[in-house]
Amino acid sequence: MSLILCIRDGLCLVRLIPSLRSFTYDRDELVDETGPLRLDFYERAAAELTKAGVECAFRERVGENMYVARYCPAPPFEVIVKNVANGSTTRKYPGLFPDGQPLPRPVVKFDYRVDPEDQPIGEDYLRALDLPVDAMRAQALTVNDVLRSWLAPLEIWDFCVIFGLDAAGGLSLISEVSQDCMRIRHPDGSRLDKDLFRDGVSGAEIVAQWKRAFDGI
Repeated sequence: MSLILCIRDGLCLVRLIPSLRSFTYDRDELVDETGPLRLDFYERAAAELTKAGVECAFRERVGENMYVARYCPAPPFEVIVKNVANGSTTRKYPGLFPDGQPLPRPVVKFDYRVDPEDQPIGEDYLRALDLPVDAMRAQALTVNDVLRSWLAPLEIWDFCVIFGLDAAGGLSLISEVSQDCMRIRHPDGSRLDKDLFRDGVSGAEIVAQWKRAFDGI
């Protein structure tokens, strides 16, 4: 979770709240060290993505949990890229793929962000709102390529991002990129992401495992 504190001259100050939430497993807790860890990861990921030509809202870190970003209004949609069948894929579409099976190519889907649980939404609804669906899909796949190359030999099973539109209609990645919004696996198979929280692991163990994601970066 993040909180926009102020907006000025096209920039905003964002504070990360060290909260972990899972609707599916009905858990909602504060784990203090996860805030700085998320921003550590996001700061590095934003640098890699920017180098690859992906416009990121992130501008600079200004504190343990705070950063300055270019302000773009957030649409109520997120884009999910899946490289492995897991989570909502096997839960909502039982029988299509075995859990944990690598997909033959990345799958991109869109979710409507609504409480209490995000819902899959057909792309034509987004087109009816004049959103650049094809551009968002292409940019999400570029993000996938960059992150997989940067983090190898860690495996990215899936992630979600949010793209905003600037005044000229250009895309900007406005959501954080961290273990809070992706599934990452160590080469030994261990989990380095929020699935640990979903499984009821202690906060101290979550922090210890999240730190392992930085070993090869």
